[in-house]
Amino acid sequence: MTVSTERAPTGAPTERDPIPVTTVQTRTAERENRFPRWLFKLISPIALVVLWQVLTSTGVLSDDTLASPATVAGTAVELWDEGRLQDAIVASLQRVGAGLVIGVVVAIVLATLSGLFRRGEDIIDAPMQMLRTVPVIGLIPLLIIWFGIGEQPKIVLIALAVTFPLYMNIYGGIRNVDAGLVEAAKTLGLGWFAQVRHIILPAAMPNALVGLRYSLGSAWLALVFGETINATAGIGYEMNMAREFFQTDVIVVCLVLYALLGLVADFIVRLLERTVLAWRPAFSGA
Repeated sequence: MTVSTERAPTGAPTERDPIPVTTVQTRTAERENRFPRWLFKLISPIALVVLWQVLTSTGVLSDDTLASPATVAGTAVELWDEGRLQDAIVASLQRVGAGLVIGVVVAIVLATLSGLFRRGEDIIDAPMQMLRTVPVIGLIPLLIIWFGIGEQPKIVLIALAVTFPLYMNIYGGIRNVDAGLVEAAKTLGLGWFAQVRHIILPAAMPNALVGLRYSLGSAWLALVFGETINATAGIGYEMNMAREFFQTDVIVVCLVLYALLGLVADFIVRLLERTVLAWRPAFSGA
C-alpha cells in the first residue's frame, strides 16, 4: 500500500506559522510620531505671516494699506502696557457671555418643545423658520429704538445670533433620532421621560454641539456689529477709534483678538465634545 504525501509550496504558511500582517495603522502612527499634527497645523499660518511680512517689507503693501506683522506686534505690546487691550477684552467677553447665555437657554427650551411635541412644532417651528431668514444685523435700528443705545441692544443682538443656529441643530438632532431606537426602548419598558433621557437627548447631543460651535462664531460676528452702537469700551470700540485715525495696525490687532477669542471658544467646545461624546467614536481622518 502506497501512501502519497503532498508537500506544501515553499514559503506557504502552515498551522504553526502565523501569517504576517502589516497594518496601515502602524505606518500611519509612525509618520504621526515623526511629524506631530500640531506642526502641520502651524505651517499654513506661519507661511501667511511670512508672506505678509515680505509684501510689506518690499513695499508691495504700504503701512497706510496694511501694517506689517512687526508693527502690529509692537502696537499690541503698547496697547497691553497701557491697559487698553485688557479692558477691551473684558468688555467684549462680558457682552458675548451675556448674549450667549440668553441665546443658549432660549434655543434649548424652544428646540426641545418643538422637537419632542407635535403641538410645540406647530406653534414654535414656523415662526422660528421665518425669523431665522431675517438678517440679524438688519434689526439694529429696531433694537436701538426698543432698547436705546446702552448695553441692552448689543446683548440682544448677540442672543439672536446665537439662538437661531443652535435651535436648528437641536431641533434637527431630536427629529433625526433613529425611530428603531425609540421602539426598542418602548419594548424594554422605558417610560417617556426615560426615553428622552437615555435615547433622544444623547442621540441629539452631537447636533447640539455642532450648533453651539456655529453659534459661537455667530456671536463674535454679531459682537463686531453690536459694538458699533455707541460703544465706549470693547474691541469694536477700539476698531472704530482706529478707523477714524487710519491706524491699520490697531485694526489688525483687534481683528487678531477676535480670531483668537473665537479660536479659544471653539477649542473649549471641542474639549466638551470629547468629554460628552466619549461613548461615540468618530472618524478622525485618513
